[in-house]
Amino acid sequence: MEKRINILETEPAATKAMYGLGGYIEKSALTKTHQELIKLRASQINGCAFCIDMHTTDALKQGETPQRIVLLNAWREVNDLYTKEERIVLALTEAVTLISQGGIPSDLYNEASETFDANYLSQIIMAIVTINSWNRIAISGLFQPAK
Repeated sequence: MEKRINILETEPAATKAMYGLGGYIEKSALTKTHQELIKLRASQINGCAFCIDMHTTDALKQGETPQRIVLLNAWREVNDLYTKEERIVLALTEAVTLISQGGIPSDLYNEASETFDANYLSQIIMAIVTINSWNRIAISGLFQPAK
């Protein structure tokens, strides 16, 4: 595998800023479950093996079930495994991650704003933006999962 720069090492100020975003998310009102679902689903969409591996491990440590993790790619097909709130979080994660494919549909945004207050919805979006940035850093640098 080719060697690429590690942005985390070559740009410490940017790395500090990214960790600052992560710290903001960690301290936010977002539940740990919502945080991990966002991280995993965005990482799946982006094809970031490094992040999928890391966040699967983290989710399991947080008490997430293997079944919910395995079925996350097909969450829309499962009727009772994810709560209404989780389904909205997952749909938002997909819409923001794939924003160039039509943005965030109005009906989804309206449902989210009816379900979550403005602060929680803002935190959901910031969590999605943050993991998408991490995915792009990891993929650009060819980061590899731990063995």
